[in-house]
Amino acid sequence: MARAIERIERDIAALKEAIRAIAVELQTAYASYLNTLGLAVRKQLILASYHLCTQGYPENFLHLSLNQRQQLQQAIRKLGQVAAEQLLTSIKSEELGFDKGDEDEDEENKEVTSSELLETSNSQFLTADTSNPIELVKWQQNLEEVTQDILKKLSHDANVLIQKSGVLPKKLPEPILAAAAAAASEASAEVMPGPPNLLNLVIEIENEQQSEDSGLTQIMAINLRLGEIEFADVALSSERRQIRSILVQLNKLGREYQKKHRERAIAEAEAAWRASWFED
Repeated sequence: MARAIERIERDIAALKEAIRAIAVELQTAYASYLNTLGLAVRKQLILASYHLCTQGYPENFLHLSLNQRQQLQQAIRKLGQVAAEQLLTSIKSEELGFDKGDEDEDEENKEVTSSELLETSNSQFLTADTSNPIELVKWQQNLEEVTQDILKKLSHDANVLIQKSGVLPKKLPEPILAAAAAAASEASAEVMPGPPNLLNLVIEIENEQQSEDSGLTQIMAINLRLGEIEFADVALSSERRQIRSILVQLNKLGREYQKKHRERAIAEAEAAWRASWFED
């Protein structure tokens, strides 16, 4: 029985090494993917802003002076640049989790960006044990959540910026802009066809006083969606497929890892039973 347990331990050790190799491969793939995504996000933000200003609210955009238009365009480019930097920062922050000896690094080393969103998200990560497939999957899921949060915040900030410039109607209050993406999936909102990464919908806004201001309102706003960004970029789509392929390998190793741990537990329990058993 002792030899059986030793054999299982060797199998588990070999699986851990294979999973560590997958972890390095996965992190490398994500670093490349997030770099490409940052470039794609900047392009799609500019394209969505162009459609919003020229097709959604052309009259409002024409009311701006040349200087105001240039300032708006510059601010939009800056938002895209910051978001791209945040995407790269998210993976760089996660690299700390791949070294178990760095668990005691000080707060100064952890603080990699001034973005409140990213600081909050990074504070929720585990120091990942990359030989454990469960922790590695959690690391990957956290990274995906941060990516979605960055896109969501970028969409909101861009809409607020464009509204302050006078292009988006001032009558659309902040809560309406913030809830626009969620409203797209509700029965009260009718989604209309339009360019990618834009919400083009009709929503019913009910006034507490039920005044004549209540009724159907058409909204066009920026809503950057990861699926549409990937669809429009061949390189990004290819890198996403690579990540999926690595995750398939990780899932396979993870199942084997759990199976071996179960075998070890059974073997140890059987040995413990025999060691404590005695005849009356």
